[in-house]
Amino acid sequence: MKHRNIVTWNSMISGYVKRREIAKARKLFDEMPERDVVSWNVMISGYVSCRGARYIEEGRSLFDQMPTRDSVSWNTMISGYAKNGRMGEALRLFECMPERTVVSWNAMVTGFLQNGDVGSAVEFFERMPQRDGASLCALVSGMVHNGELDEAARIVVQCGNRGEGGEDLVSAYNTLIAGYGQRGRVEEAWQFFDQIPICQEKVGGEGRRFERNVVSWNSMIMCYVKAGDVVSARELFDQMIEHDTFSWNTMISGYVNISDMEEASKLFREMPTPDTLSWNSMILGYAQVSRLKLAHEFFDRMPQKSLVSWNSMIAGYEKNEDFIGAVKLFSQMQLEGEKPDRHTLSSVLSVCTGLVDLHLGMQIHQLVTKIVIADLPINNSLITMYSRCGAIEEAHTIFDEMKQEKDVISWNAMIGGYASHGFAAEALELFTLMKRLKVQPSYITFIAVLNACAHAGLVEEGRRQLKSMISDFGIEPRIEHYASLVDIMGRHGQLEDAMDVIYSMPFEADKAVWGALLSACRVHNNTELAKVAAEALMRLEPESSAPYVLLYNMYADAGLWDEAAAVRLLMDDNKIIKQKGYSRFLLQKFRMHIVMRLMPDREKNGIEAIFGVLANPGRDILRPGKFFTVCKETSGKRHPTSDSNCSKRFNKRKKTTNIILLQYLLNRSDPSSAILQKRLADMLERI
Repeated sequence: MKHRNIVTWNSMISGYVKRREIAKARKLFDEMPERDVVSWNVMISGYVSCRGARYIEEGRSLFDQMPTRDSVSWNTMISGYAKNGRMGEALRLFECMPERTVVSWNAMVTGFLQNGDVGSAVEFFERMPQRDGASLCALVSGMVHNGELDEAARIVVQCGNRGEGGEDLVSAYNTLIAGYGQRGRVEEAWQFFDQIPICQEKVGGEGRRFERNVVSWNSMIMCYVKAGDVVSARELFDQMIEHDTFSWNTMISGYVNISDMEEASKLFREMPTPDTLSWNSMILGYAQVSRLKLAHEFFDRMPQKSLVSWNSMIAGYEKNEDFIGAVKLFSQMQLEGEKPDRHTLSSVLSVCTGLVDLHLGMQIHQLVTKIVIADLPINNSLITMYSRCGAIEEAHTIFDEMKQEKDVISWNAMIGGYASHGFAAEALELFTLMKRLKVQPSYITFIAVLNACAHAGLVEEGRRQLKSMISDFGIEPRIEHYASLVDIMGRHGQLEDAMDVIYSMPFEADKAVWGALLSACRVHNNTELAKVAAEALMRLEPESSAPYVLLYNMYADAGLWDEAAAVRLLMDDNKIIKQKGYSRFLLQKFRMHIVMRLMPDREKNGIEAIFGVLANPGRDILRPGKFFTVCKETSGKRHPTSDSNCSKRFNKRKKTTNIILLQYLLNRSDPSSAILQKRLADMLERI
């Protein structure tokens, strides 16, 4: 600009201050040919808005240099000291003021409340020579924040009895109603709501109105919604003369919280102008009740999607275990230019965990490093994902990098990862370290510890850990702990002891407990107890074929053909159909996922199709609904921590794949099996 005046300079400085670019603001301030009181005040407000001793001291230095000060200058410095917790300096400055305004008094009251000194705040409020509309509301809001609801209520009632307030008194009442509602004290909230008249009343000599406004109604409705009393909330909603958007959204969220999507949908259709929050509530509600198709319809119909909309829909897919749908939506989100945040990435990492897709998980990890600074939930999700995918070293690297930022979820994820992959010694060693560092374990921690004991065959250690959980940490054992203990004993052949544990449990055994016992009976050929466990599972899961098949196979292996035939007849009588089997494995070299679903009448064709894919690994094939599905993934940079173990993991997978397919072929009576075996061996040699 050729012609700059003092207003121009002040506007530029104010802009930098709002953007927290204090250094640039100060540079302009120092270059100003002349300054007025606004210039000084803006620069001081910039310094005191930043937390830290250096900034507040710089602001005070400017304050002391001012040629002339107005009330804004004093009030700005007082507020700055209060925000930085230096109420002593704020009070000294307040007492030195040549002329105090109501804003000065409000600043002191607010400062005391921000620093938890409720007594001094009330004392200053009582001493105020005059009050404005913000005085009472600021006091009540601060006292509610400090948990002094009853004292705040006393002051509000006292002001009402003196005829003070009017509309300001209504705001104070509304704040109290919301405060009581947040703490679940609905009766007290209703008492204050009921004290506000519906019709107009003149109070005091000022003629201002003391009556319920839309915020009063909304606050009381929100109290009922938070307490789960949607019926009472709806009664108030229907009594309202005028609704605003918040009224509609509160009532819709109430129905969503109790999964009554029929009523929520009716209200949504009646709502004059739904906003983004209204649409997001409907998406979240339908996702919660597993109606993903309807949730996606609302998502597609949204006039304008927000990041919350994308996150709600992706999280809905993840919670309902439609992992492919979540991945597709995440890809669409990126194509449409919507930048993911922590919540998005956390949901997608859970999707990778559900898919057990290491490659996709590593790609999301790269996004995390580029887009956000990984916080505690993100790091926990990464540990869980890498652990579930078998990349234990990568999981442990992240765990170690967290240093002092770990919580019990971090420890549980790492201990559980070690336990689930058979690293029992490492899991127990980590648990010992956890206790040494005084981290309080949860019931989930002990599930992982007991699983580690099961993998290592440490029966007595498992018993000891369960006793320690009860006596040392006061954690009541759950069904999962008993299932793990039964698994430990069963693996070690202590089947009778496992039955004693089941009968001594304080609650009915579930499918996990009986399933653990049945698997142990299968290993140790105990058909008598296997029958007991299988019959229990048949009662708990009447449509599952697993207990029938396991029991049949045990009888067949033992040569008890009559009993085996009886199991087959029972299956037919109960119309139980054996579930189709499938295998999923990863060929790391080509980053190809293959899922086999082989039907009895097409097994040969299925194997031939798999050979066709193995012979042409460069082809990009996707044939959903056929005998198998194959997705060739694009190669990209891997996370650096995975490179050292990549070849080892691939060699293990290659051997596993070889065993799976060759075992399948060896069980075939078709004379072409030998030919297919040779072709398979040739294919694997070329990989």
